[in-house]
Amino acid sequence: METLPKANAREFGMEKIDQAGKFKKKLGVNIKALLYEKGLLFLIVGFLLGRAIILTDVSPFSVAFIATIWFVQREMTFKTMVAILLGALTYSVTHSIFILLSITVFIFIAALFKNKRNQQVLIPIFVFLSMALARLGIYSFHGPLSSYEWMLMVVEGVLGSVLVLIFMQSIPLISPKRYKPTLKNEEIVCMIILIASILTGTIGWDFYGASVEQTLSRYFVLLFAFVGGASIGSTVGVVAGLILSLANVANLYQMSLLAFSGLLGGLLKEGRKVGVGVGLLVGTFLIGIYGSSDNLIPSIIESSVAILLFFLTPAAWILQISRYIPGTEEYKNEQDRYLQKIRNVTAKRVEQFSDVFGALAKSFDTMDSVSLDESEKRKETDYFLSQVTERSCQTCFMKDRCWQKEFDSTYSLMADMKEDMEGEGLLNIKTLREFENHCVKSKKVVEIMKEEMTLFDANRKLKQQVLESKRLVADQLQGVSEVMEDFAKEILKERQNHELQENQIIESLKHIGIEIEKLDIFSLEKGNVDIELTASFYNYHGEGAKLIAPILSDILNEMVVVKQEEISPFPNGTSYLAFSSAKEFIVVTGAANAAKGGGIISGDSYTTIELGAGKYAMAISDGMGNGKRAREESMETLRLLQQILQTGIPEKVAIKSINSILSLRTTDEMFATLDLAVIDLHDAFVQFLKTGSTPSFIKRGDNILKIEASNLPIGIIQDVDVEIVSEQLLSEDLLIMMSDGIFDGPMHVENTDLWMKRKLREMTTTDPQEIADILLEEVIRTKSGEIDDDMTVVVAKVQKNKPKWASIPLYGKNA
Repeated sequence: METLPKANAREFGMEKIDQAGKFKKKLGVNIKALLYEKGLLFLIVGFLLGRAIILTDVSPFSVAFIATIWFVQREMTFKTMVAILLGALTYSVTHSIFILLSITVFIFIAALFKNKRNQQVLIPIFVFLSMALARLGIYSFHGPLSSYEWMLMVVEGVLGSVLVLIFMQSIPLISPKRYKPTLKNEEIVCMIILIASILTGTIGWDFYGASVEQTLSRYFVLLFAFVGGASIGSTVGVVAGLILSLANVANLYQMSLLAFSGLLGGLLKEGRKVGVGVGLLVGTFLIGIYGSSDNLIPSIIESSVAILLFFLTPAAWILQISRYIPGTEEYKNEQDRYLQKIRNVTAKRVEQFSDVFGALAKSFDTMDSVSLDESEKRKETDYFLSQVTERSCQTCFMKDRCWQKEFDSTYSLMADMKEDMEGEGLLNIKTLREFENHCVKSKKVVEIMKEEMTLFDANRKLKQQVLESKRLVADQLQGVSEVMEDFAKEILKERQNHELQENQIIESLKHIGIEIEKLDIFSLEKGNVDIELTASFYNYHGEGAKLIAPILSDILNEMVVVKQEEISPFPNGTSYLAFSSAKEFIVVTGAANAAKGGGIISGDSYTTIELGAGKYAMAISDGMGNGKRAREESMETLRLLQQILQTGIPEKVAIKSINSILSLRTTDEMFATLDLAVIDLHDAFVQFLKTGSTPSFIKRGDNILKIEASNLPIGIIQDVDVEIVSEQLLSEDLLIMMSDGIFDGPMHVENTDLWMKRKLREMTTTDPQEIADILLEEVIRTKSGEIDDDMTVVVAKVQKNKPKWASIPLYGKNA
């Protein structure tokens, strides 16, 4: 009886936890919306920067921040300007007047040149001019400017211009729309400078003898030392201490305290938060010994408060920061988890689709694939005889005798006649005489059986066509399933470890001045090299193809070329380069065509397609007839061919699929031929798939090889016969493909084969385009300039691939 109340209490407790979690999540969303969407964060930063002063009278922060907001998020400019002026008023009236004048001058100049290009370069100049003019106007009220005032004016303008460039890299990092997954060291430093500049605005604020800016600066040193280690911690300490000491020279020793505490805290980060906190206390005591005893107690209070804030910082916040700092374990784990999750989810979905298509292919392939058994044949015979008797025996006066008293003999005789008609189509004389003696209306029954047999045969052929269509669909689905299965395996393929090659590549590129930020070697398989890297270039001049690829070629002992490159538009920006194996052969093509009667629209179409896995396809399609409709048929054939081939489905299945689509798409007698040649660029092996097309020719020096196959055009019958003819090409071979307008075109020529071979042999040029033009002209000349059919010729030249840039020997490699 006590179990129920306990269960209710447990459910009540879980409900309370869920409500608390929802409230916490909702509160976080509201705070984020208030800070970013409403712009409260920019207002707070602007208020503090409006108070920020260094070197007693220099204030470069406010105008630099306004200029950055103007460039990055212009709609927040006015609100931020008001916040800056309010912050400046809390410092002094004179300071607020200077801020107001400099911001006004900047807004005027920036609005005047807002349509100019290179705003990123002009805005620092505008900041320098606005601050210098505003300071010059204020100093002018006190008489001529001294050399010290001139120097301060120039220093303030230069600092403002530099801060604009720093803030432009820092402000986007705190935006919720930030897309960069990592922070570079320069960006981290810029962020620290921004934080230290904001802390400068808190100078003068004390809490029980503890300085607010020193407490917060030590807190940030603890935070970054815990996240990034000794290097990041000491960097934060140096930068923050330097900027704060410029604001208050009396705090110059604080720079040593912050730098040493950041270094020590980073070294002790293995002790978690306690170790980092101990590092700050040790640094505080050591540096405090050299100061006066009056400063030691406030310094200990400041460090203690900073440690308390550090311990109160939620672990989720620290983890979130760690994910964006390169080199941290959290960052590495986050990237690995993300990539693994994406890879697994994608591969699983692809495998599921592959299984679905495989199951569908199996179901289509097994459906009606077996031959008819005896029971099925008996059912067919029963159905056939029922149709015959319905038309003949139902009105016969002898029906009862034949189908009741002598059923077996009647059924047997009519079944035998059906078999005779199915076989040779002629009735057996003995069977016919027996049936005539048995039936009083034998002639009528025989005539009706012949009529029904015609329908029966048509129905059987229809069933056979449906069966063949199902088998074609099964082949198509199986092809899709295999492609998707291979794709899933490719996704799951882990990146292999190639430490030796990685070190060689990094050292060689470093020797020529290229610093690699990231190098990924996915495959070093011969003919299938896959390498990706990211690097910084101040001004890119094609180093990927001219330097990096040749070095990789020498290291891997294989020709490597640039597959893809995404170059940053900014100097020293991160650029992405991808490299792959160069193909052993390249194909240079040329084509020439002419429409019937010299018209514009030709019924012939041709295309060249770059397929995956190092294959190159050439295709000519000739639509039956001429004009627009024939053009549509041939273009549709090639469009379908290209789309299907690029998915990775085998060529034979692709042609059968196109045939099925075209034959079912229209009832008109519009057909198209297809002449397809697929060249493997790794070994120059070519496969020809011809459906109703004319022969092709291979020219190898003075030898001419003829390639032909006898198949019907696609779209005529459901089950098209695709014959594959293969040949091995050599370097400098010429492949000539043509439509029937070229091959059958020459007039007064008895043997077109010999004429075509002779013309090709007589050609001295090896340029594919020149050969195509000459051949088309020769055919037209034989017809006295008349074009009585559409003509198309495509010529391809296979050549050994010669790299544009020679390989560069590995640095330090023995000759």
